[in-house]
Amino acid sequence: MALDPAEQHLRHVEKDVLIPKIMREKARERCSEQVQDFTKCCKESGVLMVVKCRKENSALKECLTSYYNDPAFYEECKMEYLKEREEFRKTGIPAKKRIQKLPTSM
Repeated sequence: MALDPAEQHLRHVEKDVLIPKIMREKARERCSEQVQDFTKCCKESGVLMVVKCRKENSALKECLTSYYNDPAFYEECKMEYLKEREEFRKTGIPAKKRIQKLPTSM
């Protein structure tokens, strides 16, 4: 039985693991300023980072949580996942291994 590439049904693992993974990655990109601030603070503070970086940690958590709780962001990530899954089902090649060929001459 072949899987329909355009099929939209999501398995439990896709809903609860794979799509949230995409959400985390995209949220970290979108909150890159807060991630950098927190990372810098941690590197400068060493062992005392728990105490000294509370403000940066709170800002990072707030930014990430705003994305995690946004239904539109979930839908965006879900559509991205479905597109990747559909392409995989058509080609059999995972997105990580797919290399987009660019023209060599212009």
